[in-house]
Amino acid sequence: MCETQISLENPKSLSQLSDDAFQSILLEGVSRTFALTIPQLPGKLYGVVANAYLLCRIVDTIEDEVSLSPEQKKYFCSEFITIVKTGTNSEPFAVELSPLLSEQTLPAEHTLIHVLPRVIQITHTFDSDQIEALACCVETMAAGMPIFQAQNLHDGLATLADMDRYCYYVAGCVGEMLAKLFCHYSPEIARHREELLRLSVSFGQGLQMTNILKDIWDDAGRGVCWLPQDIFTETGFDLKNLSPENHDERFKLGLEHLISIAHGHLHNALIYTQLLPAHETGIRNFCLWALGMAVLTLKKIKHNLDFSHSNQVKITRNSVKATIVATKLFGRSNRLLSLFFYLASRELKTADWRYSTPSSKANSDL
Repeated sequence: MCETQISLENPKSLSQLSDDAFQSILLEGVSRTFALTIPQLPGKLYGVVANAYLLCRIVDTIEDEVSLSPEQKKYFCSEFITIVKTGTNSEPFAVELSPLLSEQTLPAEHTLIHVLPRVIQITHTFDSDQIEALACCVETMAAGMPIFQAQNLHDGLATLADMDRYCYYVAGCVGEMLAKLFCHYSPEIARHREELLRLSVSFGQGLQMTNILKDIWDDAGRGVCWLPQDIFTETGFDLKNLSPENHDERFKLGLEHLISIAHGHLHNALIYTQLLPAHETGIRNFCLWALGMAVLTLKKIKHNLDFSHSNQVKITRNSVKATIVATKLFGRSNRLLSLFFYLASRELKTADWRYSTPSSKANSDL
């Protein structure tokens, strides 16, 4: 661990590493979750998926940087799309962006921007179909996120449909990209391409909604709310009154509705995983670990609807270990996976049918 921190603090030391080791250290710095799940993938997928996540994290870094104006964010995102597509001009881009990053940006993200040219160099070692999948995702994310960043998000999004669109731009398009990469990797998986692409958007939304619900109060602390106003209007709660000290039962009812919607998306994630060949245990583990941790997080939220900080609904390391053990035991059996999902998540579904099942059209309206 100490070696990883020293390497991240000294970007030059990363230059001696192999591409896989280089990306592995960057992943450990910017996302413990993906540093855990991505290595489960087969060797032929590890490098491209790790690279894809780093590209997406660069877009996130630009969008989250408090020192950049909306015009600057739009400029850097547009430039980055071109860089990913062409592989050119990455060094001047990094030189221009690096000094603009504030201290509020994580040190590991500073390093990521500093070594961006090598990340792009790795991108362009992949074949054309893989590069196209990565570039399409980055373009969708970089073009869509500023639409929401430019809005006044203090009182939430207007409608559930707006939340759907936001989740698509930050996670659904990532799900599509992964489905494309999995299909490229395996002709057997590619036989289910259209259904996987449809379900992948719902998979991404389930994970993103879980993050939104977990981070309600962290986001509120910086004046941002990603909750949909219309859901809470129906329960009689005004998001203008959102406060961790306000334990309004009407707010809790709205949260339960959203938990149920997220549960429906995660059920689609299970179906997605069950379409993958049983012998592809690495890809299944990659999906199931994310799915399992999301279900456990939603359960913690459901049991603590009056929580006031994300740490209160963060799953424990033992829960993560239990998820890993369970997927190793049941991961190859679709029947056991269905039973396990039902037993683990049945309390997340509300009796109100309007909120329990996501649209089967997935991203057709996006």
